[in-house]
Amino acid sequence: MTAPAPAQPVQDAALIASGQTVVAIETQALQAMQARMGPEFAAACRALLACRGRVVCTGMGKSGHIATKIAATLASTGTPAFFMHPGEASHGDLGMVTDADVVLALSNSGETDEILAIVPALKRQGNVMVAMTGRPQSSLARLADLHLDVSVPAEACPLSLAPTSSTTAALVMGDALAVALMDARGFTAEDFARSHPAGSLGRRLLLHIRDVMHTGDDIPSVRADASATAALLEMTRKRLGMTAVVDADGVLQGVFTDGDLRRALDDEQTDLHNTPVSRLMGRSPKTLGADALAVEAAHLMEEHKISSLVVVDAGRRVVGALNIHDLLRARVV
Repeated sequence: MTAPAPAQPVQDAALIASGQTVVAIETQALQAMQARMGPEFAAACRALLACRGRVVCTGMGKSGHIATKIAATLASTGTPAFFMHPGEASHGDLGMVTDADVVLALSNSGETDEILAIVPALKRQGNVMVAMTGRPQSSLARLADLHLDVSVPAEACPLSLAPTSSTTAALVMGDALAVALMDARGFTAEDFARSHPAGSLGRRLLLHIRDVMHTGDDIPSVRADASATAALLEMTRKRLGMTAVVDADGVLQGVFTDGDLRRALDDEQTDLHNTPVSRLMGRSPKTLGADALAVEAAHLMEEHKISSLVVVDAGRRVVGALNIHDLLRARVV
């Protein structure tokens, strides 16, 4: 079906005003819902916290889309959850629900036939049911063990037909549940990363410097009494744009970088063959430990406008080295 063309050209100001009206109406709806949140919300949170199985989110139509998103948010924030289509549930998918599961049912009207049809079976099985509706006196609200009121003063749709404010309210209520449960469980950023290992967030929160650093013979390193030429050759072999300068015990004394080399070449009095690298090196290099997150190395490099780092242990002995290209290959930056 082809969308009808506007009867007359629409001015930008009218389009902007229409959008702003929607935001204002939905903001008011959320503020009204926020003011109503009280013991029922806490009780719903406790029911989900006590769940020994999973949270089964269900809904039809637009409510189904919102329920799918709520299930995904819960699952990624420490509360095992999945979406069940209520229409398919009556044709076998109820077998996915165990008696240890809690059901979170969404219906703005509270009268969705497909959901009401499966309530008796869920009740017989002993499932706790949390309903999220816009009508506290609806059938679903009355049948549920707990009810969350997501009613709105008005839909943002000018015809008051398309679910707009109501779906936003349900979505935000789902986020509120997920975040409250996160706080109650003490869910951390590392926990979040473990459920997102393939994403950029997982890499940033799980990848440590030891996972990307060069070790052993791949570490550029010279003794403090080595010549600047020897340091240059070591930098060239290891290709990290710098070399660590250490004492006889491997303790870091400084770092000799490409920048130090350029400054030495600019000084006509400097004889690279006979000048010890200790006279040209930087004596306050930026370092990190191997257990630090790789993203910390990226932040340190960015903050100090450097492209490489030496990795040291608690005694400042050199145990590794890395540069910005290692972080790029690991997709940390």
